[in-house]
Amino acid sequence: QAQLAESGGGLVQTGDSLRLSCASSGHTFSGDAMAWFRQPPGKDLEFVAAISPGGGRLLYADSVKGRFTISRDNAKNTVYLLINTLKPEDTAVYSCAADGRYYDGRGLRKGRYDYDYWGQGTQVTVSS
Repeated sequence: QAQLAESGGGLVQTGDSLRLSCASSGHTFSGDAMAWFRQPPGKDLEFVAAISPGGGRLLYADSVKGRFTISRDNAKNTVYLLINTLKPEDTAVYSCAADGRYYDGRGLRKGRYDYDYWGQGTQVTVSS
């Protein structure tokens, strides 16, 4: 059974950096586009970043450009999200997701329903 498991969240200070990991098992995700979403407390799920299977294409939400970096290591079946200069508004549950329908013509997607597999999420709390 395909599974995604996030890790690396926690309580951090404003200005800190954090690297989240998303490890996959039960499925070869090297052919899938991968993404990170987040859900701040009391708000809807929002797209953060996506990466193509080979890592050559990236897509970011405007709100995180310049501070967030998505990357992947297909040999380790792991996707990462590096967050720099954390702000209190980055407080959220961060979840990774896989798009098994990706191909170059389809492109990277921002919609939650474009993704087939989801992890349980990891909490990131940024104190001011």
